[in-house]
Amino acid sequence: MKIDAHQHFWQFDPQRDSWITDDMRVLKRDFLPEDLQPLLQQHQFDGCVAVQADTSEKETEFLLNLADQHPFIKGVVGWLDLCSDAIDERLAHFSTNKNLKGLRHIVQAESNGYMLRKDFQRGISVMENYNLTYDILIFPHQLEEAIALVNTFPNQKFILDHCAKPYIKDGRIKTWKRHIETLSGFENVDCKVSGLTTEADWKHWDNMIMQPYLDVIFNAFGTKRTLFGSDWPVSILAGTYAETVGLVQSYIAQFSETEQQHIMGLNAKTWYHLKD
Repeated sequence: MKIDAHQHFWQFDPQRDSWITDDMRVLKRDFLPEDLQPLLQQHQFDGCVAVQADTSEKETEFLLNLADQHPFIKGVVGWLDLCSDAIDERLAHFSTNKNLKGLRHIVQAESNGYMLRKDFQRGISVMENYNLTYDILIFPHQLEEAIALVNTFPNQKFILDHCAKPYIKDGRIKTWKRHIETLSGFENVDCKVSGLTTEADWKHWDNMIMQPYLDVIFNAFGTKRTLFGSDWPVSILAGTYAETVGLVQSYIAQFSETEQQHIMGLNAKTWYHLKD
C-alpha cells in the first residue's frame, strides 16, 4: 500500500486563505480530488491522507465529505477546538465518520506555551479515547514544547509534520537536530518526511542541500517511524509533484525494499489505521 500521507484540498477563499500571500499566487485557486488523483495514479500511489488547512469544523466536514465521495482519500486529519469544554462531545460526533483518523491545530501560528496550556492538554487527553492521532505542526523553536507534550501523553499517537520545518534556507541545523533526536526517543511519535522543499530556497534547492536534514530524520526516527507526505499543493511552490516524490525516493533507495515500502505507505497505514 503506497500512501501520500499529507496533502490538502481547498476551494480558494481570499479572506479565509489570507495565508496565501502574493508570492504564493500559484496557490490562489481551487485544489480538489480531481486535480490530485492523476498525480497519485502517475506515481502508483493507492491513496492519500487529506489534512486540514483551515481551523474550523466546516473544514473537517468538507474533507470528510470529499473522503466519502472519493475512495482514494483513505483518511482525514481534521480540526476541532481542542481547547473547548465541549471537545468530548465534538469528538463523539465526528468520530462516527470512520474516515476521521486524526486532528491537527496550526500551532506554528500560536504564541509560546500553547501546547502546555491546561485546556489544550485536556483536549489531547480526550483524544486518547477515540484512537485518533494528533499531528504536530510547529516551527523548530517550538520543539521543546512538543517534547514536553508527548512526554505527558505516552499513550497518545503523535505525528510530527514537515520535520518541524527546519531552517533549510538559512542552513541552520544544529539546535533543530538536537531536539529532533530527543523527540525521536519517544516511541509514540512518528515523523512525516514532508514540506521540506518549501523550507529551502524554492528556486535553488537540490538533493545535496536536503541530504543533511534527511540524514537527521532517518538517523533519529529510522524507517519504521517515518512517513512520506507530499504537502501538495503547497509543495508546488518549490517544484513539481514528481520532484517532491523523487527527492524522498532517491534518498531512501539506500534502504531495503521492505523499508522503502514502510516509508512510502505501510507506516501511514499503521499509524492512521487506514484500510485497503
